[in-house]
Amino acid sequence: MKKFALGTFSCRGEHDKKFAGLVVDRKVASISRLADEFGFSQLSGKSVLALLETWSNSFQSLKLLVEKVDTTSWSDERDLKVHPAVDIPRQVFCTGANYRKHVVDMTVDANVGPDGLNKDELRKWAEEMMDNRVAHGEPYVFTKPVSAISGPYDDLVLPPTTEKPDWELELAVVIGKEGYNIAESEAMEYVAGYTIVNDISARDLIPRTDYKMLGTDWFRSKGQPGFLPLGPYVVPKCFIEDPYDLPMKLSVSGTTMQDETTADMLFGIEQQIAYISKYARLLPGDIICTGSPAGNGTHYNRYLTDGDVMQGEIAGLGQQRQKCVVKGS
Repeated sequence: MKKFALGTFSCRGEHDKKFAGLVVDRKVASISRLADEFGFSQLSGKSVLALLETWSNSFQSLKLLVEKVDTTSWSDERDLKVHPAVDIPRQVFCTGANYRKHVVDMTVDANVGPDGLNKDELRKWAEEMMDNRVAHGEPYVFTKPVSAISGPYDDLVLPPTTEKPDWELELAVVIGKEGYNIAESEAMEYVAGYTIVNDISARDLIPRTDYKMLGTDWFRSKGQPGFLPLGPYVVPKCFIEDPYDLPMKLSVSGTTMQDETTADMLFGIEQQIAYISKYARLLPGDIICTGSPAGNGTHYNRYLTDGDVMQGEIAGLGQQRQKCVVKGS
């Protein structure tokens, strides 16, 4: 089967005329145009979200379509405006504290734990706590507003509300079928594919200091405009051999900050889908951000500033690139 991906694009200068694109080796063509040319009327005129709403049929048609095309005359991705791959999903779910080393590092960096432990003892305590959590606990999930979504190459406008904007490169699952109370054993049947997200977080806005019993405030710390670059592609799940063996790397202004793999995930995709769908109905096109590996700004005490350039990549899913800017600078 010829490999392909989906994305949302527009021609330069025509950003309001978005189209669902078929992507083969970074060459792009309008799915609607190809559908009309080759007689696949069921694919014509649809956005990526609309294709996901009937994903089982859409995927079968796309498999047949991609075998018929000649990509010679297709557009180079670099000549197009790249929008969020799913533009836009209805719901975004985020699984927090889901990479073992990341959580252990945060525990040690913040010196959170029993009194009297040195750093090595605190790390061991945190590692044992993570093992116990996997054995007896559940995923920790929150939602993120879809208004936070931006394109994979859009500038990140750093808001004046935070002094500690941070990065979190993540593998994202794209849902391809509606489901509620989904069993772990059936969870992967609901996955259409995968994409990349960067769960930008204002670290100084996470704790509520005015009323500490409220705990964390994910709305203000993670929901601001541009705080979820999404894409560039949706890669169908059949083209990702093992979602638990994907190298992930993120650099900030040329310095590598995150360099891990998805193997460090605490709760797998199946567990996350089962947990989320126990409390919420999953819809086609929904995004599940599966957690971020070690190497966030909190670990380095280094946060995003005006002029920084983030570049994130996950094997098989492409790359993102965002320049950080301060409005008016």
